[in-house]
Amino acid sequence: MLQPLLLVHVNTHRFGGGRPRVPDRTCADAIFYVLRTGCQWQALDQTELCPHSTAHDRFQVWAEAGVFLKLWQAGVKQFDELCGIDWDWLAMDGAMTKAPLGGGKYWAQSHRPGQVRRQVQPADGGARGADRTGGGGRQSA
Repeated sequence: MLQPLLLVHVNTHRFGGGRPRVPDRTCADAIFYVLRTGCQWQALDQTELCPHSTAHDRFQVWAEAGVFLKLWQAGVKQFDELCGIDWDWLAMDGAMTKAPLGGGKYWAQSHRPGQVRRQVQPADGGARGADRTGGGGRQSA
């Protein structure tokens, strides 16, 4: 279903050589893996699918050429032929906006009313860095 929608690749190497091209099916598997799992592109390097740069480059070229839109349209058409879609009974709604006030942080309230944060005191109970002999300053002989 995908192969007829893809662009024909023309080798632009001046001598017709260069590194062998990663097959389109392999790149498509890698692209769909990223889209399905939500992982980062660079995570593809830990798989055996294909390098992340190859998959991302191919994704950008195919997206610009409208390959994914055509694939979706072909899938909807095929589903309609197999199962039938009741086009009269469809509705879709959605919104993606920012929270109007930036979305406040509502932390759970403590079960201990009156709990106050205090500075940590040293184990001996005295102030830090204070001279504990009471004299302070230099001692003369």
